[in-house]
Amino acid sequence: MFSKVQRSFRPASVTLRRLHQSALDVVDHPASEDNVTDSFGRFIHGVQPHQLTPTVLHRSKRMVLDSIGVGLLGSTTHVFQLALQHCQHMYGPDDISSVYGRRGTRLSPTLAAFVNGVAAHSMDFDDTWHPATHPSGAVLPALLAVSDMLPSNSKPSGRDFLLAFNVGIEIQGRLMRFSNEAHNIPKRFHPPTVVGTLGSAAACARLLSLEHSQCSHALAIAASLSGAPMANAATQSKPLHIGNAARLGLEAALLASRGLEASPRVLDDTAGVAGFSAFYEDYAPQPLASPEEEGLQFLLENQDIGFKRFPAHLGMHWVADAAAAVHKLLLGEQGSGGSGQGSGVVGQVQDILLRVPRSKYIDRPFPESEHEARHSFQFNACSALLDGEVTVDSFSQEALQRPDLYSLLGRVHVEHPHDNPANFDRMYGEVQVTLVGGDVLNGRCDTFYGHWRNPLTNESLRKKFRSNAGAVLPREKVEGLIEAVEGLDKLEDCCPLLEQLQ
Repeated sequence: MFSKVQRSFRPASVTLRRLHQSALDVVDHPASEDNVTDSFGRFIHGVQPHQLTPTVLHRSKRMVLDSIGVGLLGSTTHVFQLALQHCQHMYGPDDISSVYGRRGTRLSPTLAAFVNGVAAHSMDFDDTWHPATHPSGAVLPALLAVSDMLPSNSKPSGRDFLLAFNVGIEIQGRLMRFSNEAHNIPKRFHPPTVVGTLGSAAACARLLSLEHSQCSHALAIAASLSGAPMANAATQSKPLHIGNAARLGLEAALLASRGLEASPRVLDDTAGVAGFSAFYEDYAPQPLASPEEEGLQFLLENQDIGFKRFPAHLGMHWVADAAAAVHKLLLGEQGSGGSGQGSGVVGQVQDILLRVPRSKYIDRPFPESEHEARHSFQFNACSALLDGEVTVDSFSQEALQRPDLYSLLGRVHVEHPHDNPANFDRMYGEVQVTLVGGDVLNGRCDTFYGHWRNPLTNESLRKKFRSNAGAVLPREKVEGLIEAVEGLDKLEDCCPLLEQLQ
């Protein structure tokens, strides 16, 4: 298997131009070296490790640590088990790349990228960026799979690994900034299945040291493997979106390494022929600056990441914090003798009003599954009103079926104020509770703890990681992963990280 993989890294041979031009070639377009697609390929190929600033290194290592943690916890879920069983039963054994939370289990690189991507999003606990996407889960599993695939004497250094990771993140951010539509909570395509697939392809192309033209082709191939509808949000199929983004991006890079070609203008706005513009109606691309120019700055330098404190859609964190504030007020109403839990809260509440953005797929009055609950303003607000917080255990079957929870859900009404857009950078959450006696309690959250404007401290992030990873790994492995990730940029090769995951 390794000999086949190594042969795949040879640059694609130069082919003779055909005498007959294709229909696309008839369209007036810029020379290949001036177009958007080519500029992305040159960036992926040309950017260097020394261009990662201390801020970018720090933030990206936090992303790697958090993504591994949520992936390890995600390996305990039913949807992960279904995906793993499918890969083990439907495909021949190919013991190369490790699987989250499964000692001794290995799969082919692309299938390992798939199941680990599924794990990362199986509980909707993974990071979120602005414009709205989940950037790490589509990239990290693919890079770990490639690193496992490479021979022991060719493992990437920690800094090269981080460079490839940041290339995958950067490509996602750049593409989304070409569209105003992409800045808002999505309605049509789930963003990780669009930009995430191309981000995975870019990261893998960089780690495999592909030529700039092959990098461009990898992006174009990935575009043909992209896109999943938002209708599958809040179902068991949504985690497959991240798994497929990681897997198919890796496959695109491997195909490009073998010489497969695709449109040299897939990222350009070519009149009459939809490329990447098929995913965003207001897509208006610009070429990337050459990585050789002075002053290159990664988007992560100025746009930090959002980390979740509990496993649910990011929008839930605003209403949960607002409702938790009301919960504290309810404790005051009960006095020191009240429990502040369960029926004690229910007995006081007459009506609950939520003021949240208008977004159909996260407006679910009576969720029937854990996946729907993770995408329900109503559920998360009522859980926080009952318990004072939302946690991993809030989505267990026992918690979902509580009579007190259903009693509160029946008292919820929702409003969508005009000044509360469906945008993670501008929205707010407000919870207004009218008590049986007529008093009104209000809670509002403009920026929750974990949002990029109010990021988790390193201590809080490590606490989250220890809790997540500790669900499947012994303490020494958990601490070893923290040490490996936090020192990743100093490692001569990434074997210490891979060994801890194995």
